[in-house]
Amino acid sequence: MFSRRFLRIKVLKAIYAHTASAGDTLAIEEKNLLHSIDKAYDLYPYILSLIVEVKRYASERIEIALRKHLPTEQDLNPNRKFINNALIARIENDEALDDMLRRRKLGWAHYPELIKHLYNQMIASEYYTNYMNSERNSFAEDRKLVEEFFLETVQDNQMLLDVIEESSIMWSDDIDFILIMVLRTITSCRKEQTELALLPEYKSDDDKAFVKRLFAEAVVGYDEHLGIVEQYTDNWDVERIAKMDSIILTTALTELLTFDSIPVKVTLDEYIEIAKYYSTLGSSNFINGVLDKISSDLVASGRIVKQGRGLVDF
Repeated sequence: MFSRRFLRIKVLKAIYAHTASAGDTLAIEEKNLLHSIDKAYDLYPYILSLIVEVKRYASERIEIALRKHLPTEQDLNPNRKFINNALIARIENDEALDDMLRRRKLGWAHYPELIKHLYNQMIASEYYTNYMNSERNSFAEDRKLVEEFFLETVQDNQMLLDVIEESSIMWSDDIDFILIMVLRTITSCRKEQTELALLPEYKSDDDKAFVKRLFAEAVVGYDEHLGIVEQYTDNWDVERIAKMDSIILTTALTELLTFDSIPVKVTLDEYIEIAKYYSTLGSSNFINGVLDKISSDLVASGRIVKQGRGLVDF
């Protein structure tokens, strides 16, 4: 399931597009926002299935070697530990995952060079060598191999990133969040289970409602909230403040004013962290200072009022 931080980032990008567009209706822009989240979720089963494709490629290589006119001893007695990996078999045979891939028309058939590249990267790694040479044979060891494949071979793999961007420009910024979901799925697997515990797109209906409400409130209140931000940045030329900084500040202010169950500290921490990756160098310090002053003053004046879980940092 997507984290609230991921959902906030999607909202920020939608607001950025809104401020730059000639004016789709709010309903259309909300639809586009939800579609971008749905599209990101497509990447979850897609990436998870990579290990199966690599395993199939390894199996094909063994079969080709066995059919050689003059096979070597190694060809005749291959180490099948990887292709017999119990967790990979579970992923390969999981009906729910297969259904997700089929309904979304996702597959790696058009990218054989990528699968070959990932296989070669994997077999050259220390983690793979240790796994294949180990005399232990346990589900825990099989799971560790799959974890390391995604951490060491898939993560930050430039060829994969190129393929992902070619497949959908929407996916280029989503891959890190998706890998977290994939790894959570893998680490949750236990030997006694028969099916994968696939993660849903949203943790709950509340998260989807959060996205829709945050976007709508941020768009409707954008000018008002930008005016408040400008009062606290009077020593700055507003035209020189990065556009994404302004959007982060106004959206954070929207959340502070609108969601009484979200603690002030949570909101501030989330948008400060987001600024480190999606705005200009040093923006997180600037945003931290502005938001801290705004939130302190608005809490003191009674404009920011929290209740329930929103009171935890007071």
